[in-house]
Amino acid sequence: MKKFIENLTNIWKIEELKNRIILTLGILLVYRFGAHVVLPGINPTQLHELASRTSGGGLLDILNAFTGGAFSNASVFALGIMPYISASIVVQLMGIAIPYLQKLQKEGESGRRKINQITRWLTIAICIVQAPVYLYGINRLGVPDSAFMLGKGLDFIIPAVTILVTGTIFAMWLGEKITDKGIGNGISLLIMVGIIARLPKAFISELASRLTASNGGLMLILIEIILWFVIILLCIFLIKAVRQIPVQYARRTADGGGAAVQKNIFGARQYIPLKLNAAGVMPIIFAQALMFIPSAVAGLWQSEFATNVANAFSNIFGFWYNLLFAAMIILFTYFYTAITVPTNKMADDLKRSGGFIPGIRPGKETGDYLDKIMSLITLPGSICIALVAIFPSLLRIIGMQDQWALFYGGTSLLILVGVAIDTMQQVNSYLLNRHYDGLMKTGKNRKVS
Repeated sequence: MKKFIENLTNIWKIEELKNRIILTLGILLVYRFGAHVVLPGINPTQLHELASRTSGGGLLDILNAFTGGAFSNASVFALGIMPYISASIVVQLMGIAIPYLQKLQKEGESGRRKINQITRWLTIAICIVQAPVYLYGINRLGVPDSAFMLGKGLDFIIPAVTILVTGTIFAMWLGEKITDKGIGNGISLLIMVGIIARLPKAFISELASRLTASNGGLMLILIEIILWFVIILLCIFLIKAVRQIPVQYARRTADGGGAAVQKNIFGARQYIPLKLNAAGVMPIIFAQALMFIPSAVAGLWQSEFATNVANAFSNIFGFWYNLLFAAMIILFTYFYTAITVPTNKMADDLKRSGGFIPGIRPGKETGDYLDKIMSLITLPGSICIALVAIFPSLLRIIGMQDQWALFYGGTSLLILVGVAIDTMQQVNSYLLNRHYDGLMKTGKNRKVS
């Protein structure tokens, strides 16, 4: 503990790092403030039904978490940065099929700036579509017509849509400022701070439930906290674990008196790190976004079977919902890994740089070998992600509150762990560059056999 406090003190000795941290905290404070500024023309006292709808899990709960509660508050940041995330995903997927985007990806910094500009314009287009859907959708989610003090005519809709679009663009700008002049990935930090904002309320609700109802008391709360830390440690392993593929490089040197006689001298062995969880949280987000389809399709038919199907897939803690959810996560993990880990390109780059995997021929055979390894390690990785995603449902067996259980898995926990690790690594690099001891004992990845 003394060493940790000393390291924290060293952070404030580095002027640049201190300024970056202060700027980051200030921007996060502005974002949290904006999440509580209600749209003009909406009565905030009549939003209780919307808040209850967005606290029961599912897609609405993810939207509310990603916006830091702004979705249920009908605030100026109600759309949050989800449109920007959606636009980034679309551009990334389109980069596989559109030659122009492929060309930009190969142009370095200038190409990256153009791709970012395309992403921003696509974000605005998505916001223009989502903003009216949100304004009319909150009415169907239980918000009464009396909450719209100006009605829902054009004199309210047009200014409200403009404010929502502006709010998303402003949130995107805040995230980019954190990335450029702060510490950590700005977009991820905005999501993380929104998730953390719900943590105290969820814990207090769970604590009150255990104490007032004599449902386990403090002992069970202590067990839950210990279990939570164990799950966090497992998520850290899931994020950090890599399979290291040995690579040998050859360098050419001149030797011999007078005559330039060249010979191959093998350099030091290096490694290609293939992540156990290369897809991150994206499979969970994709799968969660599609889980409303079975109940929506079943609702089109008026029969007992269709009603049972709709009820089964409307309960996010039910058996059939979680079975399909886990299966979709595994499939999406393979899909997203296949499009984001270009094994053939890795093999070509390795061949051009004079490297090779011992025992494997350069070129196509190397690409096939890397693809085989990725397929093998993606299976346990996808199963682990699926187990983390459905783990909150298993905790209902011991009577845990739904909101507190959601912090034991799913998108929320993986984002919290992943962003925390990334931010700590950046702080650690500043400390090590200034010849201080880092916050972490080692920066090496965990290896999996």
